[in-house]
Amino acid sequence: MLTSLSIKNYALIDHLQVDFNNGFTIITGETGAGKSILLGGLSLILGKRADLSSLRNKEKKCVIEANFDVTNYKLETLFKLEDLDFEPQTIIRREILPSGKSRAFVNDSPVKLSSLQALGERLIDIHSQHETLQMVDDSFQFQVIDALANTQKEISNYSKKQLEYKALNKDLEKLIAFQTEAIKEHDYNSFLLNELTQAKLKAGELETLEEELETLSNIDAIQEKLTTSNQLLSDEQIGVLSTLTELKNTLKQLSVISNKYEDLYNRTNSSLIELDDVFSELETFQENLEADPNRLQEVNGRLTIINNLFQKHVVSTIEELIVIENQLSDKVLATENVDSDIAKKKSEILKVKQDLDALALLIHNKRQKAIPSLKEKLEAILAQLGMPNAQFNIVLSLSETYYLNGKDSLDFLFSANKGGEFKPLKKAASGGELSRIMLAIKSILTQYIKLPTIMFDEIDTGVSGEISNKMADIMAGMSKTMQVFSITHLPQIAAKGHTHFKVYKKDVNEVTTTNLVKLNHDERIVEIAQMLGGVDVSNSALAHAKELLN
Repeated sequence: MLTSLSIKNYALIDHLQVDFNNGFTIITGETGAGKSILLGGLSLILGKRADLSSLRNKEKKCVIEANFDVTNYKLETLFKLEDLDFEPQTIIRREILPSGKSRAFVNDSPVKLSSLQALGERLIDIHSQHETLQMVDDSFQFQVIDALANTQKEISNYSKKQLEYKALNKDLEKLIAFQTEAIKEHDYNSFLLNELTQAKLKAGELETLEEELETLSNIDAIQEKLTTSNQLLSDEQIGVLSTLTELKNTLKQLSVISNKYEDLYNRTNSSLIELDDVFSELETFQENLEADPNRLQEVNGRLTIINNLFQKHVVSTIEELIVIENQLSDKVLATENVDSDIAKKKSEILKVKQDLDALALLIHNKRQKAIPSLKEKLEAILAQLGMPNAQFNIVLSLSETYYLNGKDSLDFLFSANKGGEFKPLKKAASGGELSRIMLAIKSILTQYIKLPTIMFDEIDTGVSGEISNKMADIMAGMSKTMQVFSITHLPQIAAKGHTHFKVYKKDVNEVTTTNLVKLNHDERIVEIAQMLGGVDVSNSALAHAKELLN
């Protein structure tokens, strides 16, 4: 509920500070006194765009601040979504600077206008005879029926299931798109994969093949070098082994004479053993070395295959080719498996669709059961409000379309006269009739859901005294569970309020200002008497005013 409002430097308001109570609050005042200015300032709190022309003093900033008790409004989720700290006593402030810039704050945290609008529509509903578009809006009409049908839980489950349904359909679209593209590339990818698979590539193979090619290509030169090496070691005349053997024997004799030659002997003997081992390996290489033209051809062919694959795939190592082979294998396998993936996804979608249809049918049936009660309540209230022949034909049809709140389409048809043709509300009802219908609907909704503070702005225009009494009774009844404001010119409505404020103009130093004052009981009597009979209050008007208040 709105607990207080402060307005500084706005239009004809210099500085206004007022506190409000729960229940039914009346605001009255002469035409032009500034009631619309009060609403204009309040609308800025609710997120309306600011206008520099609103500044009373162009050199000072305009500040409008409202305090709300939001304890029972269940706004914690909204505050979280808007990245705001939740406070049961929430303060909204709007500033318009002389430069024309506008700033908004919620609990002293700066916010965007969109956040202010999202919060504002959950706090105050300003309703005038000229603002009845909400009544003909499908979403509002569904809100009314769903309140009576108590479908909130089912709609919540439906919404979650619908998100799942949309996600699965998006997955299916991706799979089909992948399949379409993959089919185009499948044959080529299969060819490339087959080529790589047949090559039977092995990591490290290239180095081995290149070494073997070098050996097979230089067989004669290698044989010649091996023979020369053997001769240098084993020749009887000049061979290293013969010479080293003779040196070893000589040093052996010296080591017998003196121990100091023993180390030389041992070192020479070690060298002889090592060279003898080298000689044995050279002999083995010679024995195993032979020309093999067929193998040379095989190695050349193998290297040609590998180098061709390098060029085709623009790589330089076998390891990179193996990575490409694995990637192609995955692509080909995915293409070959996509049919089963699509079939599986369609099966999942069908199951979720069946769940959605079941929830939509449950929502539809609960709504259908609630419609007769809504129709009966609306027509009964409108009969009290001077529309005894008003009739509704609320048609609910289960469609094939998945909407956000189910699969229903809704036609809210209305006829104001007996035997009249049922037409959509916006075509069948006048502005005054729409206002009374909206009042009836809001009064019914208060029995089922927690509504924000509502402010009726002269919706009683053109209404007779008896009907205005009924309207006042309805608004007073609504105020038992919510905060209700009524800006009115009718004394019958003004008398039913729990609290009464008067908007008036005052001239100070040839400057006009708009003010708002709370009336006590005696002041209310005078105000209502003036509403009944004019500025010059008669005794009969005062008596009538007292009667209305009592």
